[in-house]
Amino acid sequence: MSRIVDTLGHGEEYFAVFPDHEATLAVAPRLHAPGSRTLAHASGRPWLTGRWPDDGIVVASAGRTRLAVIGCCPVTEKELTIAAARLRDPGGLDALAAKLPGSFHLVASVDGHCRVQGTASGLRLVHHTRIGGVVVAADRADILAHAAGADIDERMLAVRLLFPVPHPLLHKPMWRGVHGVEPGSALMLAPDGLAARTVRWWDPPRPERSLAEGVPLVREALTAAVDARTAAGGVVACDLSGGLDSTSVTFLAARGDAKIVASTWPGLDPADDDLSWAKRAAAHLPDVEHVVWDVAASPLVYAGLLEIDDPLDEPTIGMMDRARLLSDLAPLAAKGSRVRLTGIGGDHVAWCSEAHYHSILRRRPLFALGALRGFRALFTWPLGGMARALGDSRSYRRWLSDAAADVRAAKTAPVTAALGWSTPPRLFDWATPEAEELASVAIRDAALTAEPLGETRGEHADLEQILSCTRIIRQWEQMSARAGLPIQSPFLDDRVIEACLSIRPDDRVTPWAYKPVLTEAMRGLVPGECLARTSKAQASMDAAAGLRASRGDLRELWADSRLAELGLVDRNRLSALASRPETPELRDGILYPTIGCEVWLRTLSKPLPSLEEK
Repeated sequence: MSRIVDTLGHGEEYFAVFPDHEATLAVAPRLHAPGSRTLAHASGRPWLTGRWPDDGIVVASAGRTRLAVIGCCPVTEKELTIAAARLRDPGGLDALAAKLPGSFHLVASVDGHCRVQGTASGLRLVHHTRIGGVVVAADRADILAHAAGADIDERMLAVRLLFPVPHPLLHKPMWRGVHGVEPGSALMLAPDGLAARTVRWWDPPRPERSLAEGVPLVREALTAAVDARTAAGGVVACDLSGGLDSTSVTFLAARGDAKIVASTWPGLDPADDDLSWAKRAAAHLPDVEHVVWDVAASPLVYAGLLEIDDPLDEPTIGMMDRARLLSDLAPLAAKGSRVRLTGIGGDHVAWCSEAHYHSILRRRPLFALGALRGFRALFTWPLGGMARALGDSRSYRRWLSDAAADVRAAKTAPVTAALGWSTPPRLFDWATPEAEELASVAIRDAALTAEPLGETRGEHADLEQILSCTRIIRQWEQMSARAGLPIQSPFLDDRVIEACLSIRPDDRVTPWAYKPVLTEAMRGLVPGECLARTSKAQASMDAAAGLRASRGDLRELWADSRLAELGLVDRNRLSALASRPETPELRDGILYPTIGCEVWLRTLSKPLPSLEEK
């Protein structure tokens, strides 16, 4: 019998949810790993099985109702018990889900009817498949695939070679027969164990608030998100890059009861001014310990790819920065840190896409033309390209269908991507014709029913950027937790995203100010001189140096390529490219998806230590 101990051998967190059916008595053991716990339906049958820290779950019951909040959320057992007593059917959870701060899964059993949901941000996902005749849900696709004996879907591997992966294909799991629930939807499991359906519980807010109206809500939501991580006290680590996002999180964290350790990685580029801005911020925080790491000790991009053994349920370009992500966890943990907060997500929620001007131009032409002139000067957009992008009236389905017609097309001009639905997905010359056919068919099939994430191009682009970001951060959170110090990103909490998206794009994205929403929201909490920064380090020198330093590892990676064995890439072209790290195209990170897929496949075939070794 297949058991997930073969997949999760290092104590990784997970959970699975079972319908209230007698067949689960035989199915549940297949998803039981050493150290896991099981909670029961009111009937006594298995409801939840998994591994989670004691402070990572709140459970309540009232009559035949069971509720569980798994993750980061300040809700108390008493508050959750009151909510459980009031609940008459799983659909009544919409209101609760829409008001709780933090980042968490919400699971319910109401008289045998189950509901499982993650976050609207996509940071916490839900998957499901049929095992032993009943539908089982889980937060990880790999444990379901392993328990069900599912095979990897080569078509989805080809899709993940695309740069970038277009909506909605990012939500498709990597195994045949395993299904993903789109963020913002909940999975409903009937007591018979056979029926499963999804219901929408979240839609993005209409962007109708003025900056003055929305800023207090952003301030309140971000403060609550940080407080949810610091309220328990102890030692909390904060990234302090010197950028506006991490600086805001650090100042908010310093208000609470926790002792804050702020850490900064300087960049290799002499023009990188992160450190000077970080020191400027730290000078205003005398009670915060500021640690500056040795730049010479910082792992480069691409470092340690051959040693990665994290069991993940999908490929990720986050593999490229894994070594650096984990390198400071041990010294921070040695200082007593129980969690590390990042400013990741600020770029995605406090700013927004210039594609909003496609619709702003049609309702406020004079305003839009003035701003577009500013963007043209800022980004050196060609006038002809701007005109074509702004005049493009294709639906999202048509745009996606057109993209499927030629995934080998030349790189799209930056202005076309910035003002359009998204950057069109592309494959590069090392992908085989077989990979091209698989990816093109998948895109064409998706285009038949695809719906944009928002009503306008800008709204779609904003949400797609958030969902793409959280797919990476989700895996980083798993990697860091496994390494002993979990990272969390308050900007990616649903309440923060909602507050930011509720503000008119006319006020959020402008060539005349840098992140006006966050700047105004933090005014009075963050010193004015720290809010004045308008630059952002790009770390391009770090990436280039990493590519040169790791070319031997990359050649070894391609010499034994699993993707090549599947007929999806040409190992000779990739090996030749590894010998030419100065190739200009590589500066854009076009290798990242391919490396992410290759490393992920290698982790699936790595032997795990026996239980006796742990």
